[in-house]
Amino acid sequence: MANIKSQKKRVLITAEEKKRNSAIRSRVRNAVKKYMALIEAKDIAGAEALLPETVSIITKARSKGVYKDNTVSRKVASLYKALNTIKE
Repeated sequence: MANIKSQKKRVLITAEEKKRNSAIRSRVRNAVKKYMALIEAKDIAGAEALLPETVSIITKARSKGVYKDNTVSRKVASLYKALNTIKE
């Protein structure tokens, strides 16, 4: 355990940030799972309706600093690719 006052504070802040980040990451994973379930069921209309909401959740995670830009781009591109694959 830290002895320095500022380090004790950093430990507390880091724990709070970790909880916040894990909650945001969990929300992203759940949204992607819900979207991919529609893709696997070949529900094109449902997937198209859910796509903007899912992309929005991922983009918000980027703005909060949970994901880096390239990670967000990769995740969003995979969502669009999955939809385009079942459309064919």
